[in-house]
Amino acid sequence: MKATVEFFSPDLQRIYQQAGHTGLPIGLAAEPAFENRLQNLRIGIRGMNCASCVVRIEKSLRNVSGVTAAVVNFATATAYISYDPSKIHRNSLRQVIVDSGYEAVDPTPATVDGIDHKDAEAAQEYQTLMRKFWFAVAISLPNIIFMYPDIIPGLAAMIPFESIERRIVWVVLGLLTLWVLAWSGSQFFRGMMTALRHHAADMHALIAIGISATFIYSVLATLFPGLFSGKTAAEPFWDVVTVVTALVVLGLAMESKVRARTCVVIQSLIGLQPTTAKVLRDGNTEVGIPVEEVIVGDRILIRSGDKIPVDGSIILGRSVVDESMITGESTAVEKMPGAEVFAGTINEVGSFQFLATRVGKETALSNIISRVQDAQNSKVPVQRFVDQVSGYFVPTVLLLGVFAFVVWYGLGPQPRLVFSLIILVTTLLIASPKALGLATSTSLIAGVGKAAQHGILIRSGDVLQTAQRLNTVILDKTGTITRGKPELTDVIVMPGFDDDEILSQVAALERSSEHPLAEAIVNGAFSRGLRLSESTNFMAIAGQGVRGQVAGRTVVLGNAKLLRENAVETRGLEDVAEALAPQGKTSVLVAIDGQPAAIIAVADQIKEDSKVAISMLKEMGLEVIMLTGDNQMTAQAIAAQVGVGRVLAEVLPEEKDRQVQALQQEGKIVAMVGDGINDAPALASADIGLAIGVGTDVAFKVSDITLIKGNLMGVATAIDVSRATMRNVRQNLLGAFGYNLVGLPIAMGVFYPLFGVLISPILASAAMALSSVTVVSNANRLRFFKPIGIPT
Repeated sequence: MKATVEFFSPDLQRIYQQAGHTGLPIGLAAEPAFENRLQNLRIGIRGMNCASCVVRIEKSLRNVSGVTAAVVNFATATAYISYDPSKIHRNSLRQVIVDSGYEAVDPTPATVDGIDHKDAEAAQEYQTLMRKFWFAVAISLPNIIFMYPDIIPGLAAMIPFESIERRIVWVVLGLLTLWVLAWSGSQFFRGMMTALRHHAADMHALIAIGISATFIYSVLATLFPGLFSGKTAAEPFWDVVTVVTALVVLGLAMESKVRARTCVVIQSLIGLQPTTAKVLRDGNTEVGIPVEEVIVGDRILIRSGDKIPVDGSIILGRSVVDESMITGESTAVEKMPGAEVFAGTINEVGSFQFLATRVGKETALSNIISRVQDAQNSKVPVQRFVDQVSGYFVPTVLLLGVFAFVVWYGLGPQPRLVFSLIILVTTLLIASPKALGLATSTSLIAGVGKAAQHGILIRSGDVLQTAQRLNTVILDKTGTITRGKPELTDVIVMPGFDDDEILSQVAALERSSEHPLAEAIVNGAFSRGLRLSESTNFMAIAGQGVRGQVAGRTVVLGNAKLLRENAVETRGLEDVAEALAPQGKTSVLVAIDGQPAAIIAVADQIKEDSKVAISMLKEMGLEVIMLTGDNQMTAQAIAAQVGVGRVLAEVLPEEKDRQVQALQQEGKIVAMVGDGINDAPALASADIGLAIGVGTDVAFKVSDITLIKGNLMGVATAIDVSRATMRNVRQNLLGAFGYNLVGLPIAMGVFYPLFGVLISPILASAAMALSSVTVVSNANRLRFFKPIGIPT
């Protein structure tokens, strides 16, 4: 006899050792399955400065054998790589990034990809940039004063233009300017050299070339004025170099600060994870250990106010736990033995012990963080076009700058060298490839973060772009429109019978049944505080009902056919049942000792917000369709109560995906909303699949959008956030492309012959800095966006 074990864990050695403990001979029939499975890797990147860096890194990674996909997100400075570990090691992928001229940031084991360090890094980066800015400003002040001595009375007379004193002042200013370039502008030159070593060009190259050209000209004008004709041509531009450097550095600092705000949701989620856990070892000895050292099966102690470190199941004690940070529900949840608890939630009162069932990246919190990160690191389809443009943008700007220099050097006004140099520098400085790189990614980060704040997990940027085009929403009835659990609604007794007595007898008999309706009746009896007797001679008749003895009386309950077979007159009971059917209620007919006694009605109650949510969806211009396996009468009754006009009833679970496909063939862009219990294929077939309440792990995996809260309001909210995000993307792209398309011709002097329009390098650098800040600030407006379906 032989047993075959299939597994999907990379820890083959531990599996092999555990199997060896059985004492049975074991062997490997083939290479382990995981070797041929793709793995995903996130790597932080330092040193990117514009969209062309993204294109360069992605191209390098995609050219590696074994890499199936590589996406680099400029706004989050992260590479997301899918690769075959049998062909390439993850350390080699980090080396590819390093070889491209950037720094690969290794994740720390105690956090989700080390992202918790980004707050501190962003703060440190901002402080460093601001110090560089103020230093450049401090040097710019004497530069401006001594380059324009007339602004201070008497200063010009002290250093006449052609005097040796003026020349000495210029030399001193040049040395101060060199100091500014060496520190405040150092990142531009490092970036340029890195790019040149890899035969590429980026935004730092544009800035470095622009200020270097100005600096070199100023050195020549100061030390070798005889090379130029005319006194104006011999003036250096030390003030331009330092002011431009200061403005560009200020822009980087502002952008860094504003961009950090877009990642606030991820930071807040990671902040939910405690760093330590109180584990009970060697009996009841309490030991505090780092949370990453907790293993499945550990017994963990939680006291009042503690954060729960990992997922698990309570084994001792009762408490009330605040799960709002995970589920979005504001009401704390009572917990007792057997109940699940989740990492990141807070124990409000009492204490308890639980067994760890999911640790590390397997916890619900880690899965949520991973889902949000994946979405934020993805790209909307329009970004692919932007990336293509970005790959050629910087070289094109360099060519345009040189072209403008040559043209104006031949045709421009005197002094031509100075005029054409200003044109060249202005052209290089005004270009903003960074704005192109940030246009979509920052909007995507902010939009995905806004959705996550309201318990909506979006899989990718593609989903956002598709969701904003939806025109049809299909709602599965059970568990989506309704609560998914039948409840007792009515006990209607015939004359001479008492409703509590009838219900207690029926519940006593149904307690032996496994039918879902039986559970609803028993729970209804308990909720009324009724005591149940023991039943005897219980018999279940398939498809009809049950019968038995309770307190010496014969009880029969089920459909009319069963009662008639037991010689019970059912006409009066059937009339009541027919009246209840249009309300979506299922009736159970009851007979006691051969007499028609009562109708007990059970229904899957409609969720409190379903009607309002469906009304919102229709107000948003969406057609709402209900899909269910229930009979037409019950389905129409539920649909009428919630305002759904079109119903697809009596649809078998295996036919639901075909109904979705039929609507798609009509030209509709379809969203399918379900809990995933029997509609996972339909969720996968729809243009957008929304899993509500995370009904099953399967639903989580096949859905495009996961609604952690179990209500329909999230559907309207998700679609509204998608529309707002894509609207923001379009605004940013229009601004980024429009800025460059208008700014570059002006900087090149295209409008100078006709209108005399020309801008200075200082103004160009300020405009370039503001373009990136504007894009990021516009994306950050999504943080304050109030989507539909969110209470005020």
